Amino acid sequence: MSKRYTITAALPYTNGPIHIGHLAGVYVPSDIYARYQRLKNNDVAFICGSDEHGVAISIKAKKEGVTPQEIIDKYHQIIKKSFEDFGISFDNYSRTSLSVHHKTASDFFRKLYEQGDFIEEVSEQLYDEQAQQFLADRFVTGTCPKCSNPEAYGDQCEKCGTSLNATDLINPKSTITGTKPTLKETKHWFLPLNRYQKFIEEWILEGHKKDWKPNVYGQVKSWLDDELKPRAVTRDLDWGIPVPVEGAEGKVLYVWFDAPIGYISSTIEWAEREGKDWKPYWKDKDTKLVHFIGKDNIVFHCIIFPSMLKAEGSYILPDNVPANEFLNLEGNKLSTSKNWAVWLHEYLQDFPNQQDVLRYVLTANAPETKDNDFTWKDFQARNNNELVAIFGNFINRVMVLTHKYYNGVIPEPNEFTETDLQTLAQMKTFPELISNSIERYRFREASQELMNLARLGNKYLADEEPWKIVKENPERVKTQMYVALQISAALAIFSEPFLPFTSEKLKKMLHFDDLKVKKLWDDIEKSYEILPIGHIIGKSELLFQKIEDEAIEKQLERLENTKIQNKKEEKMSVEPQKELISYDDFTKMDIRIGTILEAEKMPKADKLLILKVDTGIDVRTIVSGIAESFNPQDIVGKQVTVLANLAPRKLRGVESHGMILMTENSEGKFVFLSPDNESIANGMVVK
Repeated sequence: MSKRYTITAALPYTNGPIHIGHLAGVYVPSDIYARYQRLKNNDVAFICGSDEHGVAISIKAKKEGVTPQEIIDKYHQIIKKSFEDFGISFDNYSRTSLSVHHKTASDFFRKLYEQGDFIEEVSEQLYDEQAQQFLADRFVTGTCPKCSNPEAYGDQCEKCGTSLNATDLINPKSTITGTKPTLKETKHWFLPLNRYQKFIEEWILEGHKKDWKPNVYGQVKSWLDDELKPRAVTRDLDWGIPVPVEGAEGKVLYVWFDAPIGYISSTIEWAEREGKDWKPYWKDKDTKLVHFIGKDNIVFHCIIFPSMLKAEGSYILPDNVPANEFLNLEGNKLSTSKNWAVWLHEYLQDFPNQQDVLRYVLTANAPETKDNDFTWKDFQARNNNELVAIFGNFINRVMVLTHKYYNGVIPEPNEFTETDLQTLAQMKTFPELISNSIERYRFREASQELMNLARLGNKYLADEEPWKIVKENPERVKTQMYVALQISAALAIFSEPFLPFTSEKLKKMLHFDDLKVKKLWDDIEKSYEILPIGHIIGKSELLFQKIEDEAIEKQLERLENTKIQNKKEEKMSVEPQKELISYDDFTKMDIRIGTILEAEKMPKADKLLILKVDTGIDVRTIVSGIAESFNPQDIVGKQVTVLANLAPRKLRGVESHGMILMTENSEGKFVFLSPDNESIANGMVVK
């Protein structure tokens, strides 16, 4: 029986193009899942759209000296076309600037407002006197109170992942004028998340402990352990959806209130166009709702949006939120601002008609459980050694031999040997093997099962060697080619979620349109015959092209030029001097030389190391957010500079007594401030 699925992919910000990190984290896995469910004959609504509100858009517009509308129009078109050219099969790709979204978000807010689900508060917010505006989210930067990252934003620290309010930042600075903001009173509406603490605990911690990814479950549990607090749903901005109540002039809906409602408005837009009723896709308890996101969006999709849906009262909750980790590029974190990325629209220009190569590499190396690294050499190797040498080689052999021996007609097999029967039986296991992996959101594993099917075909041909025995035993070769052709047809079906362009090309080569009985995903488990006896196939075409060293060197050279340019810009953009302090302020800091005695990773925390440091006056525990720059075993015995009299702070339940003083190199990695003279004793004061 057909099932109904609402599948959403995180709405991309229209302040820049799509890069491989977005693809690996969200759009390739969600597209695999949607295509697979359609092949299972399920009712699918695959929904996305451009997120066109929020501070990021306003900042981009200010930098480029244009209006926010010009920014969103430009990047919406680039993003939408890139997705279409890359084969992401959205049923609807909308945009949050449309009237249907403004109405949907406004109605949603108004219902919660009328139900008394918000609390109204007047509080002090950061204000830029020179720009004469409040500083929400990314209009302000400062030092993270959790990990001491000096470049944290007003809504989140990208180093330790902590969600913040702008007023939490230490030494805040306006990104508009560079000045220190003041505090000014303003009124906002808050969603009291604390009211939903028990609901979230029961729903996720008790209901989804076994079936949700550990990174998702762990991050939600961390938030719940710290206890949920009211979260603002409005902002003082001039770009966004106006707050639809009296007394809210000059205020808009906070982007993380309006953006997830974009899934609903996009579904409404799609349903109206297709003549469908949108409500079952969001309000029928038999519908399975799945959100595909990156790990930086976990809190919004697993705590805030579900709380909004629960408050509204008529919507279903997500069945799963399979969030991926981050993808790095050639050993460094992807960065839009530093142009350290592989942009999708540029890839499509440099590698025309090779969408499936990138899809395959990003899936085979997907950051499903930990951050992974994309390298151009690995990209080349996976294409040449797997797609070309295994998948493509098998198909080409089968097609060429079928035309050579039988003029493209599927031969009638003779008696099957034990090897034939074992091979066909093994082929029939792949629908379930691949399904099991996809249903558990293990797309990397699923892609390798697909490649194992191609390996099965290659091994069968290599062992049977029909080209050698065709003269002495032509009847035997008919059976061998029949078996190989069924594996080829199975590859055409099962490759569709992963390699849609390849699947389409292979189906055309095998003349799938001429088949009287169309085979669905599960049909192969019942019968191995996909291509019937007498069916005529087309001519062979190469499915994949070898990628030469020259093409890879061009990409590496581009990244090297980007690195050189970034270093030049870093030299030109050294942080300005902070405001003057008195000598007395300086003398309050107790800075000493210490030695790291022990170092270990903080459990379930990518950024933090737990250090035991001999400061000369004691041996103390210091938690430091440097795990991405150092291996614990490499820094034991290292002399460091310690701010010893910093007030203790608990991080993930571990009390930290002090701070290791650091700087960053041009690649964004932390560097210790260590004494050159190794004879300096622990406990010596830095003056």
